[in-house]
Amino acid sequence: MTKSFAIVGSGPSGMYAADALLKKFPSCRICVFDKIPMPFGLIRYGVAPDHFKTKNTSRQFLRTLELEQVHYLGNVEVGRDISTDELKENFDAVVYAIGAYNDRQLGIKGENLRGVYGACAFVGWYNAHPDFCDLNPMLDGETVAVIGIGNVALDVCRVLTKTRTEMEGSDISTPALDRIQSMPIREVHMFGRRGPIEAGFTPKELGEVRDLERCAAIVDSKQLPQKIEGNFDTREKGIKEKNLKILNELAEQSKPQKSIKMNFQFYASPTEILGKERVEGIRLERTEVIDGKARSTGEVFDVPCCSVITAIGYQADPPEGLKLNGAILQNTNGCINDNVYVVGWAKRGSSGTIPTNGPDSRAVIELLSETLENDNNKIKGGYDSISKLLEARNVRTVSINDMKKIQAAEIDNARKNHPWEKFTKIESMLEVLN
Repeated sequence: MTKSFAIVGSGPSGMYAADALLKKFPSCRICVFDKIPMPFGLIRYGVAPDHFKTKNTSRQFLRTLELEQVHYLGNVEVGRDISTDELKENFDAVVYAIGAYNDRQLGIKGENLRGVYGACAFVGWYNAHPDFCDLNPMLDGETVAVIGIGNVALDVCRVLTKTRTEMEGSDISTPALDRIQSMPIREVHMFGRRGPIEAGFTPKELGEVRDLERCAAIVDSKQLPQKIEGNFDTREKGIKEKNLKILNELAEQSKPQKSIKMNFQFYASPTEILGKERVEGIRLERTEVIDGKARSTGEVFDVPCCSVITAIGYQADPPEGLKLNGAILQNTNGCINDNVYVVGWAKRGSSGTIPTNGPDSRAVIELLSETLENDNNKIKGGYDSISKLLEARNVRTVSINDMKKIQAAEIDNARKNHPWEKFTKIESMLEVLN
């Protein structure tokens, strides 16, 4: 009997799960759902716009969606257009790959002031995500504070400080690019409550700030350790050693008279965002790291800024019927309950790079294949039943052929030296199909 599977989310974790299911169940049929008409989630809306080679990962995922036994159902939101129970009733198993699209809170005074943005929202804004295209961030001053010392924080700092010429070849939203380029920026501060050893940078990302046209990276050599100490596996230690080498190079390099400074500030924990009606500055406390944990030193300092962007992690936002456990969906090794599973950031938290999702998703599908509970007395309706149900509810689903028409229109709309101009509104995407 042919198995039918549902995958909710078409980002990397979901597409890796689809590939794994096809290998385990070669004759199966798969429905891939996404609330956005356009697929690929994190690749389209989370990867930095100037990392266009990374975005090309979507090509292999497109080949999967083009298979006859795989059905893409874009513009379908679970919890709005169809329920979690209805998916479970119509498929042999359901895999949730919904990612983590809610920014974690700092939990400090002032974080609700105008001018405070989570990185998920801010990155979504410059990547033309429909949920964040109206963010309208306050970039009207000379200084921005970014909280976090990982790749996302680096992406934000880099995009804010690159010139328009440096952004050629990227797929950044034109309104966002124009807004950033008109900002009178002079400084961007990146704050981390722990030190460079604990930072989440990858060497590739960190190395990209060496030779920016108008921005000089500032690193205090006094904050850098002489060597990497701690219990790390060989790979992790190698990454940290490369990071330390790059940070030392940045600390030692000559500082040309560039108009913008990117300040790496370790051992600084935010305690309050300052301002009456909007952000006017940020107050931080110096820390020291003992046994891997940041401890307060009692020394406090203020930094004036016009906006604060927090890059301290994300949490999942599940549809009704699924429970949270902290920032992730409640699960055991990817299993939520009978024949319902979760992969990616919604399973393990917002960590790792795009390829990290491959082995993670494959492990969950291996578990699914071992524990799949069969109901031999009931054949699941799968795609046929779900498509009829959605049609009866007047839900305008987007197929893979529809997606290609939208993509062609985005390519036609591209400005000079950019690959395409992404639609920022779902309505605009659907108008292409009328």
